[in-house]
Amino acid sequence: MRNFKLAAALALGVSAAVLSGCATGFPAQVSRYQAMPAPQGQSFVVVPMDARAIGGLEFSRYASMVAQGMQAQGYVPAASIAQATMVVRVGYGVDQGTVQYDRDPFGYGGGYGGGFGGGYGGGFGYRGGLYGRPHYSRWGYGGRRSPFYYGWDSPFGSPYGYGGGVTSYTVYRSHLDLDIRRKADNASLFEGRARARSHNDNLGVLVPNLVEAMFTGFPGRSGETVRITVAPPPRAR
Repeated sequence: MRNFKLAAALALGVSAAVLSGCATGFPAQVSRYQAMPAPQGQSFVVVPMDARAIGGLEFSRYASMVAQGMQAQGYVPAASIAQATMVVRVGYGVDQGTVQYDRDPFGYGGGYGGGFGGGYGGGFGYRGGLYGRPHYSRWGYGGRRSPFYYGWDSPFGSPYGYGGGVTSYTVYRSHLDLDIRRKADNASLFEGRARARSHNDNLGVLVPNLVEAMFTGFPGRSGETVRITVAPPPRAR
């Protein structure tokens, strides 16, 4: 009986942690290869990797964010490709989601673990359990039934608290690709990918966070993969 009470208390503690909503930021995994020149007046233009996005309003929003990131590094926006020193190509997306199932060993729902397997996007893959704590997004909340937003190597397998021994939920994997080339000879200067996992496939929430993660510590060490947490918005007083 004592062991059962201890197990129940632990399960309740886990659920309380999930429901408490600690704002710990948006976690992403960023891989970068770079030979970026020090900023000395080089100009750039941002274009989509997918030509179908040219002129689109959605892409224009994200391109503006990428341009702000480049400007913050000291590079100068060009009026056109003809006037640019560098061409910044941007791609992004989210998969169709994978249904996961968690079984709570104590019967309280909200389970532990929740395997996440398989590769995604050019050989990137991850296998293991979901763990950690719930995350708020700087750009909005994720999940239809929970205010919590999940990013890379995200928290508990399920955000849905109590209710039965098995819980199902959908996990989405998103990415942002950034490719920078010198226009004169098409030499590659930067190749990067930021990735995250979430219970929401809203690109309007995901992409801005991925852009911010990409430019955190930019351009980074070549060949290094790092986990970057985008700070949450300040709490209203």
